[in-house]
Amino acid sequence: MQQTDFMEMNFKRKLPMPVEIKEQMPVSSKVMEIKIKRDKEIQNVFSGKSDKMILVIGPCSADREEPVIDYIYRLAGVNEKVKDKLIIVPRVYTNKPRTTGKGYKGMALQPDPEKKPDMLEGLMAIRRLHMRAAEETGLTTADEMLYPENHRYLSDLLSYVAVGARSTENQQHRLTASGIGIPCGMKNPTCGDLSVMLNSIEAAQCGHTFLYRGWEVETEGNSFAHAVLRGAVNMYGQSIPNYHYEDLITLHKMYCDRQLENPAVIIDTNHSNSGKQYIEQIRIVKEVLHSCKYNSDIRKMVKGFMIESYIEDGCQSIHDNVYGKSITDPCLGWEKTERLIYDIADSI
Repeated sequence: MQQTDFMEMNFKRKLPMPVEIKEQMPVSSKVMEIKIKRDKEIQNVFSGKSDKMILVIGPCSADREEPVIDYIYRLAGVNEKVKDKLIIVPRVYTNKPRTTGKGYKGMALQPDPEKKPDMLEGLMAIRRLHMRAAEETGLTTADEMLYPENHRYLSDLLSYVAVGARSTENQQHRLTASGIGIPCGMKNPTCGDLSVMLNSIEAAQCGHTFLYRGWEVETEGNSFAHAVLRGAVNMYGQSIPNYHYEDLITLHKMYCDRQLENPAVIIDTNHSNSGKQYIEQIRIVKEVLHSCKYNSDIRKMVKGFMIESYIEDGCQSIHDNVYGKSITDPCLGWEKTERLIYDIADSI
């Protein structure tokens, strides 16, 4: 019987398994020790054993290795001065979600933004980048779990992951989050429905059996899955912030009603909370800190911030080649970032 000819995906090549990449690019004993120590410190914040705050901070998307490493060196210098109050986790996001499917999709796909996609080079480039950050600066990193099947390529390096607004309703993201062993921030969906986000957290905190990378796997649940408020978009495409005092009180009540483990929220200061007006991130942080001072329940629940920041203010096109300037969403420049970090530490 003749097989019908369908339009199909073009299978270009078989990529190495995560274990093969890890064997080719192994983590040093120094990095292993750093990660164990940092993971515990970060978990203690989410469990309430530590009253420090977490700052997941860095470029909208990691684009080129050298400026990203330069930026993380700068963070490491500041971290030494505020480490009694803050835990700085460099945001090294190597996969970039695109609302329309067009545009730069991150280092994992394009290690050089001006060249064609090369996923083998990309996987090696992102592993090298996260490894260099820990090895050279002592700061383990955060990445977005945009593609759950890619997490294992970096699982021995990351101390924090986030599930984005467009992924938080996806079953595979929820199930994978239940077995990753590090804090996982589940963002509210773009519609802003907090119950959807809490459903995602509840699912991630439970154990599951499911299919992952061709294996039947079993997880015990991730008690450090938590909320990330990133604002929403209404039916007209207008941004609706959700970081205000009333939003935080509402989330606290919803957490109490659900009786989830380790009630926690990270405030994403950009995206729909700022309307992508990057300078507004400074004001948003300070308003949330004021809410924390005013209400002890909010202070216990708010564990820190996600801030989009790079070396230069704003953003540029891929071809402009301004060193340390975002090629995706606009970011806060280094001078403003450094001042903001010190202000946060002084306010805690």
